[in-house]
Amino acid sequence: MNEATIWRFLKSQGITDAGAAGLMGNLFAESGLNPKNLQNTYETTLGYTDETYTAAVDSGKYTNFIYDRAGYGLAQWTHWSRKQALLAFCKAVSSSIGDINAQLRFLIKELSESFQGILVTLMSATSVHEASDAVLLQFERPAGKDNLAVQARRTEYAQKYYDMFASDKKGEMVTMSNSPLVTHTNFSPNHSGPRNHTIDTVTIHCFVGQVNAKRGCEVFKPSSKGASCNYVVGYDGSIGLCVEEKNRSWCSGGKHSVNGISGSQNDYRAITIEVASDTKHPYAVTDKAMEALISLLTDICRRNPEIGRLRWKGDKSLVGQVDKQNMTVHRWFADKSCPGDYLYNLHGQIADEVNRRLDNNKEDDNMDIARFKELWIEMRKELQDNDSGAWSQEAREWAASTGLIAGNGTEINGEPNYMWADILTREQFVTVLYRFAKMMGKV
Repeated sequence: MNEATIWRFLKSQGITDAGAAGLMGNLFAESGLNPKNLQNTYETTLGYTDETYTAAVDSGKYTNFIYDRAGYGLAQWTHWSRKQALLAFCKAVSSSIGDINAQLRFLIKELSESFQGILVTLMSATSVHEASDAVLLQFERPAGKDNLAVQARRTEYAQKYYDMFASDKKGEMVTMSNSPLVTHTNFSPNHSGPRNHTIDTVTIHCFVGQVNAKRGCEVFKPSSKGASCNYVVGYDGSIGLCVEEKNRSWCSGGKHSVNGISGSQNDYRAITIEVASDTKHPYAVTDKAMEALISLLTDICRRNPEIGRLRWKGDKSLVGQVDKQNMTVHRWFADKSCPGDYLYNLHGQIADEVNRRLDNNKEDDNMDIARFKELWIEMRKELQDNDSGAWSQEAREWAASTGLIAGNGTEINGEPNYMWADILTREQFVTVLYRFAKMMGKV
């Protein structure tokens, strides 16, 4: 759900519970937390829905995004300069203008560069009301912002998110999650504890051995091993959890630094994955392991908004520039061939497939009642014709000839449209029963 994605992202940026709730309450008031939201009053004016507007901007078909004065996205960015900056940012990171992860990253960029005072408030706020008013009065600044009722309503929205996410009934804080795809768990003691950096990178390693997840986790169990990873992917498609995502594993060591980032520093920001492989060049992996790896990476991207989508250029000089490349390899930090040429040469294809799966799932992620109604109408249209099977021909002809079924008043190919495959409502059902009863002389 968008609520959880947004909450996790804001918390990963050092914003307090009260600050995150205050910001989310305002975003809800602006857009319903829908990153593709086009200001409602402009839908008729421009002739677009949320989806078609987003698609038209992405494709270049619609070229007046910057100057059309229509609010758009999570924060309903409206002023031309802010929409221009949003569009430029999304293009730079190769994301749709309506991508929630790109918008969240832009939101923090905008706050840190142009609204530093508000960001400071959000990172220190202990009052939901204080945080909500700061965002309303200094960042969103809608018409009617000084109205006490407006302020109270937004604080109410914010409080809802605070109650939802800040703590459970026992007062335990919401924490990072691990993948639900895990089939075996055996925690290694070899880790540094909590990360000191947001998760924004993934690093794929080759295990150098065709092991299953259970055996892979066992290898990293002894403290004498001095190494670990977050996940092990077995040759059979099994997935093992060795180190929780919230903790930094000991996986990508080495004596080389790239852009001031060493292998150990990489692991503070990267989720590390060891994949079962052959023991010699090119360290190939099985098809089952590859499928499990791609599924795991897709899940990781969905749960970690700072990763969002995978980006791979095969360019060592881009280490740390996660808006351009957020996949790293061990060979860049150490004198090793890891992850082996087999996996290394497939990094681009892996990223493409993960992103394809993420795109295919966005319809579900952004589903709301308005979008459901649109899809429902589209589905109904496909059923509202005369397509039908030969087995029902005699019954259909009788029902039409007796007037039991009248159709919807339109024609298809010169014949009445009876909508034979469409759904029958209770209203239509009793009408058919009534007509039949009249035919039988019972009414």
